[in-house]
Amino acid sequence: MYASYRDFLIRDWQPSDRQVAAELIYTVLQEYGLGCEPNGADQDVLTVEESYWAKGGEFWVVERQGQLVGTAGYYPVSRGEQAVEIRKMYLQPAVRGQGLGRHLLQALEQAILAKGFSQIWIETASVLKEAIQLYESSGYQPSTGVETARCDRIYLKPLPRPAA
Repeated sequence: MYASYRDFLIRDWQPSDRQVAAELIYTVLQEYGLGCEPNGADQDVLTVEESYWAKGGEFWVVERQGQLVGTAGYYPVSRGEQAVEIRKMYLQPAVRGQGLGRHLLQALEQAILAKGFSQIWIETASVLKEAIQLYESSGYQPSTGVETARCDRIYLKPLPRPAA
């Protein structure tokens, strides 16, 4: 994946991004008073090769002027039907409010649809008000079955089926 949005570059995560991406995620979690779980819910950012790539998912980073400013990924999950979960969609405060989150979510949806998946799940926390607004305005519906301790909301979006 190599795409651009305004002066941002969206690209595939590389092993050299591991520490910077993890620190970005941990910083955003702390900003919202959420705990970081490097041995639990956040281990996937330290093990992208196994957690995303080996499962048929993708993990992207967002750069601006050579600096990492965001992350996003998805991987297949067993809940639902032909389903994936979008994970680790985080942006630094300085780059929010410019349409980047919406662009990133739409790019993820297109990539997921192109791989033939039919459902997208997203777990989040109520304190992430901007994220919730984005998901709800993008057609994600509240559901049940939260699996991550720091999350209290889960959303589902069915994807259109290809025309026969």
